[in-house]
Amino acid sequence: MVESERRDFADQLNIETPEQVDLRFPVAGMGSRFVAILIDHLIQFGVYVLIAVAIAIVISGTPDALKVKAELDTAAKWLIAVVVFVNFLLIWGYFALFEAFWHGQTPGKRAMKLRVIKDNGRQITLFEALARNLLRIVDYLPSLYLAGVITMLCNRKNKRLGDFAAGTLVVHELAVDDHFAGAFSSGGDFFDRSAAKSETELPADAVARLDSADLHVIETFFARALDLNLQTRAAMAERIAQRMATKMRIALPEGNPERQLEAMAKAMRGSGRRF
Repeated sequence: MVESERRDFADQLNIETPEQVDLRFPVAGMGSRFVAILIDHLIQFGVYVLIAVAIAIVISGTPDALKVKAELDTAAKWLIAVVVFVNFLLIWGYFALFEAFWHGQTPGKRAMKLRVIKDNGRQITLFEALARNLLRIVDYLPSLYLAGVITMLCNRKNKRLGDFAAGTLVVHELAVDDHFAGAFSSGGDFFDRSAAKSETELPADAVARLDSADLHVIETFFARALDLNLQTRAAMAERIAQRMATKMRIALPEGNPERQLEAMAKAMRGSGRRF
């Protein structure tokens, strides 16, 4: 069940997972998204400047090959091909590839602590990243993302046309406390394999019964932990741990359920499977 609500002038998306865990995502507004895309465009502009400098160096070093000739030699043709390819990557691939392989973030979004997710709260795939960014040119029309801004103003989740097409939205990342900060890696992987100091050793065959959706629930719980009061947080950790234990077909020993969830996530990340 997905529901959007407005609290304290900030949109928030509430999602109830199949595990009956209520997840809350603060929806990103136009201001933070504008700054994020400005950073991304500045990075793209910087790459263009570097390409222009490189071309100028090549041209100045080989005057007979590229100047006032009726036909371009092989080196010049390769140079043009590389420039066209890089230009294509910068315009069409920059956002899509970063969001697909950097867990829904571009450098600009990471700087502003934003992330693209699916409407159901799951991580986006390459398909969603391509879909939302192929329509970026439409959102840009007639200029300066006017179509996208108008679309965002007309819906409470601040979705642009690309988001509607891909079934995605942009949310704020919530800060985590120092206890969990070490469990997050800079590359976007939520848990570092050496971060969780487990009280529990889990059988490998039991861990193998968990899948990527289970790992996502555990990671999202820790990402949103500070948004919960202590009583709700403890109850939710206990409920998730018990559901995971039921799926693994084992009985968890007595102990802190949050440490047990850390152990599960660490074991899954260390199993060699791709999530």
